[in-house]
Amino acid sequence: MSEQPANTPSEGQRLKEYLEPTVSAHGLFLEDVEVRSGADHRTVNVIIDLVEGTGNVDLDTVAEVSQSVSDAMDHSPVEPGIAYDLEVSSPGVGRPLTLPRHWLRNVGRLVKVNLIGEDNITGRLTAADDQTITIVPDIPVKKGMKPKQGDPRTLGYDTIRRGVVEVEFTRPGPLDDDAVEIDEAQEA
Repeated sequence: MSEQPANTPSEGQRLKEYLEPTVSAHGLFLEDVEVRSGADHRTVNVIIDLVEGTGNVDLDTVAEVSQSVSDAMDHSPVEPGIAYDLEVSSPGVGRPLTLPRHWLRNVGRLVKVNLIGEDNITGRLTAADDQTITIVPDIPVKKGMKPKQGDPRTLGYDTIRRGVVEVEFTRPGPLDDDAVEIDEAQEA
């Protein structure tokens, strides 16, 4: 039998409230708890994130939180005796940016913003606060040409329908002097 979403969102919300102190004890933010129920078991997906700043939750930390969450669930007097699979992860790249804290955590990354009543914008997120984001949009160019950037735009959250981080396999960065010397040596 395939897994189905839990009958009520209250189970996920109840678990989120119960597990929040456990995750907070690790200095992390409990982003969400999703519960999918099957015939004789359920899958509990716990999504954790850094409280602030940029970076990622490392795998060792995910393992530690997973053990703590598992212990908390196993010893809970209010948890039903249904077997469960536990999945602990950090938000994936495709997860929508819906709160100011999501935008703040992704400053410096390439994002796609779906605006209300305007065309989508893809560009570098350069700033975010509780009210607005600033993005330097990419200007479409012909294939093979160096990408161009437009003027920075500041957008209020009330003008944004949806935002997501775009996957980048290479990110242009400043060249250091050593890289330039190596390139010059290879040409000689």
